[in-house]
Amino acid sequence: MRILKRLATGTLATAVSITVTSAALAQSVDILSAITAGRVAVISDGDYIARTYADSALPPEEAGHADMLTVLSIADGRVTKSAISVSNSVTAAPEILELTPDGRNAFVTERLGQRPDGARTARDLPAGNRVFAIDLSDAANPRLADTAEIGINPESLAVSPDGRTIAIVSNTSQASLLQIVEFSDGRFGDVAKFDLAALGIEGSTKGARGGVTATNVQWHPSGRYLAVNINTQDRIAFFEFRNAEAGPSVHPWGDTVAVGRDPFVGRFTPDGRHYLTSNWGRNIAATSLDGRIPKASSTMTVIRLAGPETANARHEQLGTIETGVSAEGMAVSPDGRMVATINMQGTSFPEDSPRHQREAAVSLLTFDPRTSTLTKVGDFAFEGVLPEGGTFDLAGDHLLTTVFEGHRGAGPDAGAGIEVFRVVKGNMPALERLGRVALPHGVHHVDIAP
Repeated sequence: MRILKRLATGTLATAVSITVTSAALAQSVDILSAITAGRVAVISDGDYIARTYADSALPPEEAGHADMLTVLSIADGRVTKSAISVSNSVTAAPEILELTPDGRNAFVTERLGQRPDGARTARDLPAGNRVFAIDLSDAANPRLADTAEIGINPESLAVSPDGRTIAIVSNTSQASLLQIVEFSDGRFGDVAKFDLAALGIEGSTKGARGGVTATNVQWHPSGRYLAVNINTQDRIAFFEFRNAEAGPSVHPWGDTVAVGRDPFVGRFTPDGRHYLTSNWGRNIAATSLDGRIPKASSTMTVIRLAGPETANARHEQLGTIETGVSAEGMAVSPDGRMVATINMQGTSFPEDSPRHQREAAVSLLTFDPRTSTLTKVGDFAFEGVLPEGGTFDLAGDHLLTTVFEGHRGAGPDAGAGIEVFRVVKGNMPALERLGRVALPHGVHHVDIAP
């Protein structure tokens, strides 16, 4: 959640394996046994608490929060839980974590580095500049496989469909960068950096990068194209990726497409014919939380893509629909017919704010790929603070959303963790809440694999 950590001495790689059998977590076993997935990866930021966005104060060190990647493995009705310390930051878009399609590796990037000794405010946190590869081949003992240095302040990453190439966007003081990193045999290759200005994404205002900020990158299902959200200019840029013997290159694929205000994240549909953007709608120029966070609903825009072999490719913006208030993350079902946005609503405001709300919500929409039409089904409320990331399971029968922290005095089923919904299909789609998997403080994204 970027509203308004780089390791201090190296990356900690201590793994802990736990079999989830205690009475306190018995419900978690039941919930996860129902989903279609073999592995669930969850990232948590230990440096921020929700109130940090309002007053910049970090939690006291004795709170014991930690940056953490938690891995939940599901087999034969049994859930095992392991964890490894990995630097990350909630101040980026949720998409700073992704698994390879086979679930054997996880990639994480850090917009801000970990908290140095004596740090008391958000301004004391260093800029992040790394991407981490975590080997999950032995799920009970995840280990740090490799680290690569990239441009500072990375916002998001995406893994190619074959699992061999990582795309990352960073916003340095000089440039917005699209970076390509090959991954093979557990090791990163060289980092290829492309200045978006040199690719035609130029700014026209004063300030860093001419006002250009890239917040999201996504791979087309073919692995041939990339989409980059330019949220400060309310547009999406598309690029063709080529991987020659001389190294990777990217080239503009058609013109950029204007969308709704503040397109923070986006997704290609599984058939590769459309790109959907979740437009948060913030006032980027505002300096206070109250001024920055909108009161109106966020929106979603549908873009129909040009054919892959079309000369002079022209992508078409087809329309925009309202979703929910302060929608940050989004998810698209495996068949492309269900879309969800994860809406913070007023949970980002402290309890003493008149805009504070205890309930967040998920907006559920249907998508008809034949007519390129989005239809909102409804909003489904749940209690929790700063829900951000989300994913459908592999069958599209369940939706998992993150909860950053619980409200003060909340019980074990209302703290930080993963909120699990069953997807009701048919003529009247809906979400049915099943419960919450309790996890360490600061959960902000989740991904799954077979």
